Amino acid sequence: MAKRLSNDSAIGDILKEIIQVNKLQPGMNQVAVADAWKNLMGNGVNNYTRKITLKGTTLYVELTSAVLRQELSYGKEKIIKMLNEELQSEVVKDVILR
Repeated sequence: MAKRLSNDSAIGDILKEIIQVNKLQPGMNQVAVADAWKNLMGNGVNNYTRKITLKGTTLYVELTSAVLRQELSYGKEKIIKMLNEELQSEVVKDVILR
């Protein structure tokens, strides 16, 4: 049974508690990473992005352009760093471009 919080609790604290108790953090990370990818990569890359999936700490990105996939593969470390800075935590440790 969930513990009862006092009426003086901040809404942010209550939401964090709900996320923790219901183990929703992986799903929240999935949505946050997809949004961060779209914001950081811009329309040029997003037009060729088919699917973004986060499994554990590995980000899988399906692209429709082989040329773009090759270009992005050269900057994987930079992509990981930019995504983690945007998310303000170490969510992504590897990127697999398909």
